[in-house]
Amino acid sequence: MRLRALVPALLPALLPALTLLSTLNGAASAEDAARKAAIFPAEVNDPTLAYGRKPLPADQKRLDLVTDVLRKQLAEKGGLESVDLSPQAEEIRKESPLYKCNDCVAPIAKALGAELAVTAFADKGANQLFSLVVTIAEAETGKVVRRGQVVIRANTDDDWSHATRWIVKNRLLAEPLPGRS
Repeated sequence: MRLRALVPALLPALLPALTLLSTLNGAASAEDAARKAAIFPAEVNDPTLAYGRKPLPADQKRLDLVTDVLRKQLAEKGGLESVDLSPQAEEIRKESPLYKCNDCVAPIAKALGAELAVTAFADKGANQLFSLVVTIAEAETGKVVRRGQVVIRANTDDDWSHATRWIVKNRLLAEPLPGRS
């Protein structure tokens, strides 16, 4: 009985606190929303290929695998939502290889509505020696916020997947990305 009598008296005092709590909860939800990232297809720098030739089918398969693992890992562990690259497909094709394009990636990512641009390339040293480099940059400025590199001394799908997961865990997301706490 007494509690019913107190509620109308306490409601005006509790209303501002409840409003503040709901506002803070809404802000946390907006902050927890996935950030958009343009995750570009992984590429290879293979000095044995003549200019303009495509990578070997086995190498292309592994580059596609790297791209897929990056998308999945960055979504699951980094809270990044991959944007659709198709609206800028012609520009991406024109600027490729992206690892040589002199800062063309950030404007493409920005045009796609992404906050971040993610690129990956494998530098081929020999048939079973690759250096995989993954970079995350701000789409607005092009400033690199994370970069990871690993040497792969084998050439199987499992090795490439493991290397990609290792870079994400130990280099790209070892600390929260800027804008996250």
